[in-house]
Amino acid sequence: MMKTNLSKNDRRALIAAIVASGMDDLNVMFLAFSMSTIISQLNLTGAQGGWIGTITNFGMLFGGLIFGVLADRYNKFKVFKWTVIIFSIATGLIFFTESIGYLYLMRFIAGIGVGGEYGVAISIMAGIVPVEKMGRISSLNGIVGQIGSITSAILAGLIAPIFGWRGLFLFGLFPLIFVIWMHFAIDPETITDHDASASEKTATQPKGRIADLFKDRALTQQTLALMVMTTVQIAGYFGMMNWLPTIMQENIGVSVSGSSTWMVATILGMCLGMLVFGNLLDKFGPRLVYGVFLICSAASVYLFTFAQTGPQLLIGGAILGFFVNGMFAGYGAMITRLYPYEVRTVANNTILNVGRAVGGFSSVIIGLILDNSGVATVMIFLASLYLVSLVFMLSMPNLKQSRYQQDGQLPTLAEA
Repeated sequence: MMKTNLSKNDRRALIAAIVASGMDDLNVMFLAFSMSTIISQLNLTGAQGGWIGTITNFGMLFGGLIFGVLADRYNKFKVFKWTVIIFSIATGLIFFTESIGYLYLMRFIAGIGVGGEYGVAISIMAGIVPVEKMGRISSLNGIVGQIGSITSAILAGLIAPIFGWRGLFLFGLFPLIFVIWMHFAIDPETITDHDASASEKTATQPKGRIADLFKDRALTQQTLALMVMTTVQIAGYFGMMNWLPTIMQENIGVSVSGSSTWMVATILGMCLGMLVFGNLLDKFGPRLVYGVFLICSAASVYLFTFAQTGPQLLIGGAILGFFVNGMFAGYGAMITRLYPYEVRTVANNTILNVGRAVGGFSSVIIGLILDNSGVATVMIFLASLYLVSLVFMLSMPNLKQSRYQQDGQLPTLAEA
């Protein structure tokens, strides 16, 4: 981690906020590695199985809205702990699943916790770390999330064969141990918040209002543009991770083990991409860095169509991951700098979780394209999404270098 002059309490709070992202990704990915078994054992149709993930995304949106408001109004770290508790307990309770209705309910509740956690964690980080370094911190947050996904795959291979898919979800209770450590090791009342002085000056200013994201025409345009960008981000990720391994197996003749190797190479590319993107974001600002990564994402997705040999697939997958998901590291940092501190958590949670809820439907759309057209059309569709995101990114005047708060001074609602 970068050198910072942090107190012991702040350092622990920062570590907790970063590690929690790995834990929620770990819990969410349990579904990906047990879906086929769940469908078989509960006698579900494909549509019923597909709704498990969709309902989880709806829970994330609901949780993001609720906990974003609560965190901006009350102690962020206390709210943060409750988000971890909720997704942990709900995941563990899936062990007792006997019906699809019960599973839907538990996944919705788990989604509430996961959706709430992200923005609250980003807000805690932003309060501790100088804003001009948030790109690097946000990249670490994204990398830990990928480590959580890899850990989920390892646990699925070790636990599911012995204890079944229910036993795998029971392991979702593990983050509760982390919450106990946070409770005794971190004092939520003394965690640094760089905006505390500004908050005292505007103590009468209402906090945590979703309506403030649409306060005027400029803010509305900015919020909607960011929602489009996060929707493309999530849609591209789901399209790449959910469908490309299947496409390679069915159309190129890659084995299951070969597609797993491709997945590992792609995730490693994602981690490197996040690390590079976060550092470039802090140095050059979002307009240039997002512009380059979005154009390269569109190009790499389209060119991946022509990869046929094993080395080409591995190198192409790593390049895809580098550009396509490297950008994810920047949203928390960028949104934190674009919105007033009174609605920082609301902005992060609302914008990302709208992207999750809408972008999650990309898997369905890709399935329909495959049924009616072919792989080339899928790749053109995904590549086009990044160009759409580029247009919306360029439409935001506040991303210009001269206006992007390079001094690290966040606006208040009165100034926004």
